Parts: sequence; structure tokens; C-alpha cells
Amino acid sequence: MLCSWNNVTGNLKATKKFRALQQEVHQVLCNSPQPGPATFVAYCLYILPIFGSYCEGFSHLIVSAFHRFLKTAATTGDSLEAKIIAVRLFLDIVEGSIDHDERIAVKILEVFDIKLTDIEKVASQSKAKNDRRFHNVKAFLEQYIFGFIESESYMTAVNLLEHFSIRQSGESFLVKMIEKKQFRAAEKWATFMGKPMLSMLVQEYVDRNKLKNAYLIVKNNLQQEFPDVHHKYKESALKKLAEKACWDVAEAKANGDRQLVDYLVYLAMEAGYLEKVDELCNRYSLEGFPKAQEHEAIFLQHCFLNLNELGVEDIIWVDELNGLGKATCHIEGSKVVGLDCEWKPNYVKGSKPNKVSIMQIASDKKVFILDLIKLYNDVPDVLDNCLTHILRSPRILKLGYNFHCDVKQLAQSYGDLECFKCYNMLLDIQNIFEDPRGGLSGLAEKILGAGLNKTRRNSNWEQRPLSQNQLEYAALDAAVLIQIFYRVCDHSHAADALDGHNKIEWKSYIVSHMDNPRKSRKESRLRKEPEPEVKDNEA
Repeated sequence: MLCSWNNVTGNLKATKKFRALQQEVHQVLCNSPQPGPATFVAYCLYILPIFGSYCEGFSHLIVSAFHRFLKTAATTGDSLEAKIIAVRLFLDIVEGSIDHDERIAVKILEVFDIKLTDIEKVASQSKAKNDRRFHNVKAFLEQYIFGFIESESYMTAVNLLEHFSIRQSGESFLVKMIEKKQFRAAEKWATFMGKPMLSMLVQEYVDRNKLKNAYLIVKNNLQQEFPDVHHKYKESALKKLAEKACWDVAEAKANGDRQLVDYLVYLAMEAGYLEKVDELCNRYSLEGFPKAQEHEAIFLQHCFLNLNELGVEDIIWVDELNGLGKATCHIEGSKVVGLDCEWKPNYVKGSKPNKVSIMQIASDKKVFILDLIKLYNDVPDVLDNCLTHILRSPRILKLGYNFHCDVKQLAQSYGDLECFKCYNMLLDIQNIFEDPRGGLSGLAEKILGAGLNKTRRNSNWEQRPLSQNQLEYAALDAAVLIQIFYRVCDHSHAADALDGHNKIEWKSYIVSHMDNPRKSRKESRLRKEPEPEVKDNEA
């Protein structure tokens, strides 16, 4: 066996090693080892503890191979003798005279089909020899199982209770498993105990707001007893999607159900996404909800940063040659700019992300939003040249947030453009702060006192024209980077509040030069160059 183990080591994955060994053991069993395959396995399990730390792995290997063998073999011819040996082995494991893992003990019961009556028969033979250990076999086994409950090995306890059809444990046992988050064990136990216990489990799940767990049970067994669970679960799923700003997916999940659509409208109102409220109300002919234009401005003014607070005077849409030239001239005259990108989300699992749709470049007073898709189709060479001047300029400090994600996406979307293969003077604001929770919105709230409204981050960025709300959302993401940077440079408040230092040494986080990873299979090359000529008071 050890030779076989060594023969399959090397570069193979662990699962392949196990399958290779399992096949060898299976072949041995097919060759009818004496005194018979089942008896051979039982005796092997008896002696395996001598291998110490290897015992558990070898035991699982042999048991799994035997289980596979039993699926194809009509009969082993020695099952009765093997069962007696297996019962004795199990009792020795219970008594502690044979050291096997608890999971192996359960597997022995299952693979040799050992019932309570089998154990009582073998135990009676022991009593005939004045061995009173197993005077009451069922009570003895219950005590053994209780030990697993005390040690919180709940799945082992449940497997044993179910195997021996012992139904004495009740609701307190169920609650204990739930409190310890042993949900699979709790569900298996409740299923074994029957509908009353399943009903208790569902109610516990509902009370603890574990609606998915409750729904999965109710849909198969208890729809009449819990008619509202399905709807509550659907609402919970919609809420999670709304919190991630996946509004299109949430609407698809609602599937036209009027009650769920109403709830989705409520979530959009709660998030301040009243544009989505109007959209849903118009699409589904809903009445009684407020109009976006009547309420959204007030809502956003009180809850989130707006462009006026950031000093932005103009948002400029760039989708043609002249506009691109003017934008490039303005940006090249800036010392610091904020960069961000948006693309339409793709919710099809395993599919490629959509092409980057827009790129936002913010200066102190203006935000230029470049329609990359149109510019790439109409004037690709000019676009490449303009962005190369901006992104590789050593005189312009480019600010981003988690910008490596944008860099990767830009390279995948426009791989034949040179401008996205190399960057100079990048500062990823995220890297300056140790606590990334809350993303850019959370950071803005900590530094500037208010966050960003992120309800539109997963909207359709390929639609043309973009809505005014989309334009403002995109502009804010780039413009806020500049204001955060200014606060870091000019004010110690941010450092005191977040990091406990008098000053953040932001210059040490500047990447003076970076090649895009897609340009080569090697890792990104980072090489230090002289510090930028951006003084704290100039910033």
C-alpha cells in the first residue's frame, strides 16, 4: 500500500492521487482476496491504526473503494462473517480499544449495513462470557452518541441517531445545532424526525432571518404551513441585489410579480434612486409613488456629496474629434487629475466583461467624460495619441481608486491601443489608507463628511445618451478623488481621524511608471523615478 502511495505522488493533484489509489484497492477487491472481499476490508480496518497518522487517510481510502466495489458486485459471499467482524470493530472503537476517527466509525456502520439488532446479537455473545459492558445496547449507544453532542460533533451524532433510528433528542438539540451554525446537521436531523421538527426548524430560520434556508425546506415540504416564506425570501434576495446596485438583475428576479415590483420600487426610494422609481412606475403602470424630479434633488442634497460642493463647474461630454482635442489641451495644463471608468455590467456567469464605455478625467473645475466606444470606432489613432500624452505625462499626477481594476479592464477592451499599455505618475488613493471598507464612498464620508450615491454604478453605461443622473454620477467618481487628495495634502484632519498620524506621506505611494500586465506575462514592473513637482501647498 505504501509503495502504491509513493508511486502516484508528484505533480498530480490530491484528488487524482486518491482516485488512483482507490482504483488499485478496488482492483484488489475484484480479485477476490481471501477469505473474501468484505472480510478482507474488515480485517484491514482492524489493523490500520498501527499506521498512526496515516490511519485516517488509508481508512477512508479502503472504505470508499469497498463502497464502490459493492455497487458492482452481486454478492461478496462473506458478508455475514464480515458483518460480525465489523460489529466487533465498531464496539472496540466505541470502547476505545481501537483508535479510529469518529467518521470512520460511522462509515463502518454504513458500508457493512450494521443495524441495532446486529450489535445486540454480538453483544449477547459477549454477555454469555460474563461481559456486562453491553447489558443494554441501545442505552450504551445513546450514551456514546451523547458524547458527540457534548463535544459539538453534531453531524456525527445526527448520522448515528439516524442510522440507529433513535428519536429521543428534541427541539433543544435542534436549537443548539442552529446556534452553533451547524445547519446541515440540523436539517438532516429535522428531516429524519419528520414534519413537526421540520416546521420548528423553518420557524427558527425565519426568526433568525435565514430566509434562504427556510425557503429551501418549505418549497419541498411545507408550502401550506408557511405560505409567506417564499415571498419573504424573494424580498430578501431583491434587497441584497439592490444593496449591490444590481437593479436590472433585481427586476428580472421580480419577474413581473406586482408585489415584488412594488417592493423593488420601495427599495429604490429608500436608496434615493428616484429615477429608477419613475422607470419602474412607468414600465409597470404603478401609481401612488413620488416623481423623481420632485424629490431626488432634496434627497441627494441632504445625504450625499454633489458636484457643487466639489467645485465642479462643468461636465463635458466628449465623443468627437474637436471635443477630444480641446479636452486634451485642458487636461495637459493640469497638475492633478482624477481618473475613473465605467462599463455595462455583465451578469452572465463565465462570460467576458463588457467593453469599457466611458472614461472620466477630472480637473479642478471640469470633468471630461470620454465616449471611448464611439471615439475608438471613429478616430482610434487620435484617441490613442491624446490619451498617451495624458496617461504617460510625467507632469500630470493621475489619481485613481482601486485603479488596477480599471487598468486591466481598459487593456482587455482596447488591447490594440498603445495608450493603455503604459502609465506614468499614478497615485491610487486606496493605497494611502489602511481601512478600505466602504469603498470610495466610505472614504469620501470619512474625509469629506459625506459619501457618494452609488445606486447607479451598475446601470447601463452603453446607452446613449446617458441620463443626466448617470453623467453626474460618473463625474463625481472622478472629481471626488481630487478633493480627497487636496485634503490629504493640506489638512491633517484626515490623517488624525483615520490613521493616528500627524501627516500622511502620500508621495511614497506614487507609482512613477507602470506597464500594463497584459503587455507581458511577467508581473507589472514598478520603477521609482524622482518625486513629482507637486508641492503640498500647490495641491
